[in-house]
Amino acid sequence: MNTPNNVFCDGLARRDFLRIGSAGLLGMNLTLSGLLRQKALGAASLKEPSFIYVFLQGGLSTIDSFDMKPDAPSSIRGPFSPIRSKVPGMDVCEYLPKVAGVTDKFSLIRSFTHGDAGHGAADHHMLTGYHPNAAFNAGLSPNNQHPSMGSVIAQRLGTKGSVPPYVCLPGMHPSASSAYLGPNAVPFIIETDPNSPGFEIPDMQPPLTIDAARIADRQALLSRVDRFQRSAEQRANANAAERSVFAERATSLMTSKDAKAAFDIQREDPKLRDAYGRSTLGQSCLLARRLVESGVRCVTINHQNWDTHSKGFTTLKDDLLPKLDLAMSALFRDLDDRGLLQSTVVVITGEFGRTPVINKDAGRDHWSRCFTVAVGGGGIHGGRVIGKSDAQASDPADSPYGPEDLCATVYQLMGIPPHEEMLTQEGRPVMLTNSGRIIRDLI
Repeated sequence: MNTPNNVFCDGLARRDFLRIGSAGLLGMNLTLSGLLRQKALGAASLKEPSFIYVFLQGGLSTIDSFDMKPDAPSSIRGPFSPIRSKVPGMDVCEYLPKVAGVTDKFSLIRSFTHGDAGHGAADHHMLTGYHPNAAFNAGLSPNNQHPSMGSVIAQRLGTKGSVPPYVCLPGMHPSASSAYLGPNAVPFIIETDPNSPGFEIPDMQPPLTIDAARIADRQALLSRVDRFQRSAEQRANANAAERSVFAERATSLMTSKDAKAAFDIQREDPKLRDAYGRSTLGQSCLLARRLVESGVRCVTINHQNWDTHSKGFTTLKDDLLPKLDLAMSALFRDLDDRGLLQSTVVVITGEFGRTPVINKDAGRDHWSRCFTVAVGGGGIHGGRVIGKSDAQASDPADSPYGPEDLCATVYQLMGIPPHEEMLTQEGRPVMLTNSGRIIRDLI
């Protein structure tokens, strides 16, 4: 029986649980011809880089979507058939026909692997590039041991305009937060579903009787009244500085027309909203495009219910894959049409894949030894298959890559040297990536 929406199969509650100039020049000598080529790429390539992470929480069955094995025994291959895509040799599932038409815009890493098939640890590994330490094995939560990629990007690159640098929607996975990087790297969280009627963000709505000018006046008055108490409060309460950051951020959002416009998905053409799909995943991807277009540096979409242990093929066919087909294809097309794909790195993955062998409940269980990750935009070559799995999608047949390598590659494309250090709140240095390699074949 499928698990409830708010609990995984293992009983863990879900809530518990380019600077483009440098990206475009990777692998290119800094010669006059290289600079002229960069100029010829047009204005889109000169935009500051952004990152959209579509996290399919629960674990997408990539053997039933992006790495099908039609010649394997029936106990492995499943009932779905592959179809040809726009790129020869890059077949995808028959229930991803629109995605098949945009395979030139992204690549597939079919030899992705890591060593933990438990939701909590695997989530943390994929969102941060670090496997949680021994505290998790002792029964403690892995969340917030290390900062997420989005938080690192926010801390390194900072804000751009009045929008926050890092946004999570809908809701936030605990491992998508800032850990020891502090309040400036904490994501702005959209709790409500962008597909819901009358979607709005309460944090951006001041009381109706107070306009922006009066908010500013009251903020100035409060600052004068509190100036004699602030030092004492900060000494007495270590969280005072964080509260100040959050208050400043909230005021900025409430008084910024540009920020409100970025979050107002109702402004989109209904036909484009239909193209993304009238689903949580589809409208989250559309809102992510609006946000990076407005200057948000990273958007993490946390889409749930991919933990398909029972009746998995029915769930994939009738629900999950059609929604992914619309959302993923529209996101790549829309970014490309607006000149944003060259400056926007997109990663689509779950925390692991599913077992090659189909279980007794017509589903597949957790499998981290080999799965597929889709990556595109931001200086990444489209239409490539990186690495391959063995005949049963059980293990990488060559070129294994893992979460550390994905993080190193994303940071490099974002203009962040992946082997720099960051400091914990105690001043202890920690590498951005622990032995992560840049996946050169993607760039």
